[in-house]
Amino acid sequence: GETANAFTYTLNEGTKADNYTITTTEGTLTVTALTDKVTVTITENSGSEKYDGTEKIVTGYKVTNISNSLYTTDDFLFNGNDKVVGTDAGTYNMELKSADFTNNSKNFSNVEFVIVDGTLEISKRTVTLTSLDSTKVYDGEALTNDEVTVSGDGFADGEGASYDVTGTQTEVGSSVNAFTYILNEGTKADNYEITKVDGTLTVTEMTAKVTVTITENSGSYMYDGAEHTATG
Repeated sequence: GETANAFTYTLNEGTKADNYTITTTEGTLTVTALTDKVTVTITENSGSEKYDGTEKIVTGYKVTNISNSLYTTDDFLFNGNDKVVGTDAGTYNMELKSADFTNNSKNFSNVEFVIVDGTLEISKRTVTLTSLDSTKVYDGEALTNDEVTVSGDGFADGEGASYDVTGTQTEVGSSVNAFTYILNEGTKADNYEITKVDGTLTVTEMTAKVTVTITENSGSYMYDGAEHTATG
C-alpha cells in the first residue's frame, strides 16, 4: 500500500522564519506485493484403525512447509471440509483441494497451496474358524463334533457366522472334521480376513479283549449203513 512520507521540521538557531517562505511537500512511501511465488504445503492428517463396526473419523491438517518465512498461517484462510469418515475396511481420502485455501494478504500476489494427501485406513479384522479335534475308541457309532471356535481378532459386536459341520468318522482311522460357514446378515466379508481350519476326527481300535465262542454243530442218526455228516 501507500502512505505519505510525513515529516516535521524545526528551524536551526539563528534561522528566522520571517526571512523565508517555506512550503512542505510530503513524499509517498509505496510497498508493492511480492511477486515471487510462495508455496504453502498442506499435509492432511492421517489415521489408522481396525474395523469394529463403528464409524471412524480423522480431522484436520498441518502446515508442513512455507517457502517464504515472511508468509505465515495468518496470511491465508481455509474454507473447506477437513474431515474424513469411514466405517467399513478400506482407505478413505480427505480430498482437500488447493481452492479450499485463499491468500488473505495483500503483501503477496503469487501464493500456491500444495496438498499432501492424508488417509483414514481401516484394516480388516483377522478371524480364524476352527472345527474341533475329537478322539474316541471304536464303538460302532459315528464320531462327530459340531463345535467351531473363533479366534484372532474375532467378529465385531453383533456380527458373526453360522456353521454346518459335516465331519464324521465311524471306523478306526482319521478324517477331517469338515465344515462350511455362512456369514450372518449384516456381516460383510470385505471387513474380514477369514482363515478356515478343519479339525481331525480320530477313532482308535478297541483294546479291551473280545471273546468269540465257537460252538461246533452236532448231529444224531440211527445206523443204517450209510455215511452221515455234521457240518458247520
